[in-house]
Amino acid sequence: MSHRIFLAGATGVIGLRLAALLREAGHRVTGTTRAASKADSLRAIGVEPVVVDVFDAELLARAVAAAEPEIVIHQLTDLPRGLDPTRMEDAIRRNARLRIEGTRHLVDAAVAAGARRLIAQSIAWAYAPGPAPHTEDDPLDLGAQGIRAVSVGGIVALERAVLDAPLEGIVLRYGQLYGPGTGADAPNGASPVHVDAAVRAALLALDRGSRGTYNITEPNPHVSADKARTELGWRPDA
Repeated sequence: MSHRIFLAGATGVIGLRLAALLREAGHRVTGTTRAASKADSLRAIGVEPVVVDVFDAELLARAVAAAEPEIVIHQLTDLPRGLDPTRMEDAIRRNARLRIEGTRHLVDAAVAAGARRLIAQSIAWAYAPGPAPHTEDDPLDLGAQGIRAVSVGGIVALERAVLDAPLEGIVLRYGQLYGPGTGADAPNGASPVHVDAAVRAALLALDRGSRGTYNITEPNPHVSADKARTELGWRPDA
């Protein structure tokens, strides 16, 4: 089934790969970028580009309304290329602001435009300490300190905004990404996932699953992805 899709963050590591596959599957896709210089890369794969900053709520709302999407996908991040460790602390703070304010604006725009489903990127390493492997029912680390608290705070705000909205909110908690464009060629971190497997999860979530969160990780002792396998039909190596 073909859908009208608004993809926020269409030129990111996941976004560009996802945009190409959405077009190959026959969906009509409008994709955002903050840089006009990147618009041509979207046109080249058949995506209608929109140059917009998600912090501009009014402009974003007009862009989403014009696209008339059935489904909105949130793949927005603000992280340095290759996750450069010398730049990560500032990036984490910017990313948290994007997750808090940008998500709120995107959710409001999606609801106003009449979208029925919103799929959003989150992370699978924000769980509070406790028995592992963690499932989606486990609490997030609200007692985190320092820069981790900034990151977790952004995630909590993002997930609440998506899941409390009057539409079908689906949150994909990705593990630590590796593969092309991620800065890591091999599995990296306690709960890794290949970027292409992360993309496949978003594709499956177009038509599968119900409101809620899904861990998207390769098998590991820290985080369970059983729910995604059962409800989305997702496999990390499929």
